[in-house]
Amino acid sequence: MREIVLDTETTGLDPFAGHRVVEIGCVELLNHVPTGRSYQAYINPEREMPEEAFQIHGLSDAFLADKPTFREVVGAFLDFLGEGKLVIHNASFDLKFLNAELAALDREAIGSERAVDTVQLARRKFPGSPANLDALCRRFGVDASAREKHGALLDAELLAEVYLELMGGRQAGLELASAGRSEAEIKAAKSVARPPRAHAPTADELAAHEAFLAEAVTDPIWKRD
Repeated sequence: MREIVLDTETTGLDPFAGHRVVEIGCVELLNHVPTGRSYQAYINPEREMPEEAFQIHGLSDAFLADKPTFREVVGAFLDFLGEGKLVIHNASFDLKFLNAELAALDREAIGSERAVDTVQLARRKFPGSPANLDALCRRFGVDASAREKHGALLDAELLAEVYLELMGGRQAGLELASAGRSEAEIKAAKSVARPPRAHAPTADELAAHEAFLAEAVTDPIWKRD
């Protein structure tokens, strides 16, 4: 099962008010194990960055000026997604922006049925508790110390860890995968057979057992007629 944990950064809250995507970050999972493959792109939004958005992610007009447009990255982005299930925190927000960008290029929209919304997962599992990414990282002991500002790839990496916890805990092989091991190597490492362990008592052990019984047990029932 292939899943893509996805996050975006934008110039604002509403694509229908002219706001655009400025960063996409994705992390690949296979059978709930990170493969080490990721996709990240900064995107020139072809508009000015509002100050309130800059304060959130720190992506300035000067930084984004020489970055590719969404038109230039869309092919590689969609190729990375493939047919995989999407794991997104507050999926409606990211899909709204991505589909607005796709519609502007006459590309097919990404269906909401492809997305697993981790906000909804968290609210079902912990009703009444905060469901933002920082709160979930604290709940599960995920190290988010590098998250001084929002960043799509960093947030996707953190969300991948949170998602695995929401689904029942980190899987065996997580460390192998994060070190860049292939899925085949992970499976091989998990399936290494251990040699059978001998359980038959030795002659010395049998003699010691008989001596113990002779001293400790009077008239044992297994010696009666």
